[in-house]
Amino acid sequence: MTGERMTGFTRGALRFDVVDGGPADADETVLLLHGFPQTSASWGPVAQRLQAAGLRTLAPDQRGYSPGARPAGRAAYRVEHLVDDAAALVSASGAGSVHVVGHDWGAVVAWALAAHRPELVRTVTGVSVPHPAAFLRGFLHGPQLLHSWYMGAFQLPWLPELLLSDEARMTAVLRRSGAGAEAARRDAAALAGAITGPINWYRALPLASPGYTRRPVQRPSLQVWSDGDGFITRAAIDQNPRFVLAPYRLEVLPGVSHWIPEEAPDRLAELVRAHVGA
Repeated sequence: MTGERMTGFTRGALRFDVVDGGPADADETVLLLHGFPQTSASWGPVAQRLQAAGLRTLAPDQRGYSPGARPAGRAAYRVEHLVDDAAALVSASGAGSVHVVGHDWGAVVAWALAAHRPELVRTVTGVSVPHPAAFLRGFLHGPQLLHSWYMGAFQLPWLPELLLSDEARMTAVLRRSGAGAEAARRDAAALAGAITGPINWYRALPLASPGYTRRPVQRPSLQVWSDGDGFITRAAIDQNPRFVLAPYRLEVLPGVSHWIPEEAPDRLAELVRAHVGA
């Protein structure tokens, strides 16, 4: 550790923005990966609490979200590239290895990073979304397919952009899903005119290498799920133990929507602190 703060890192021609907080010389670093359609700002309340506990936090704006990292074409957003971006950040940070925490799409990256680059991961925490193979099994063992209809809609050209590029419309969509008013307006404003990259995460799903998302995790794992989640079903969550070959714990937050990091930051930070300490 050099004690210097990161503001970003590069991978090839791409430049990613990073929010680096907490003690620069902390023994433990927590990597916070945001989901769709948010940025690193969504981790602010949780990051503050982790930093107060003496942890360093790194929260990047991921591929398609950082202004300097918006490559064209859906193939550039395959899960493999997203994982390699996160691995590059860990290497650039000087931390050696991290405790990775991901919400929504960030959880997909977190699980895959732990599975494919275990030397970089001490523990993994999936928030809302389970291991991607568990999520897919949920399609066969419950109503998850009905809750994921929008993933098929996002495969369409230009129409998703037409619907979501308008700030007012995007704000309304987020509010209906349970997001707070301030957070919904913030996220809609941040991605106004720049929604194609985030949507391409979904469009690239059919292009993932066969078997890439099925590799199990061999790191201590925590799943945090909320019973008010309108996107992820308990049936999918219950498939998780099949793909974790290490100590595993499920924590269910009652009465909380999908947007756990901002709706329940105290409880989530408490759970992450305990998991990191364990």
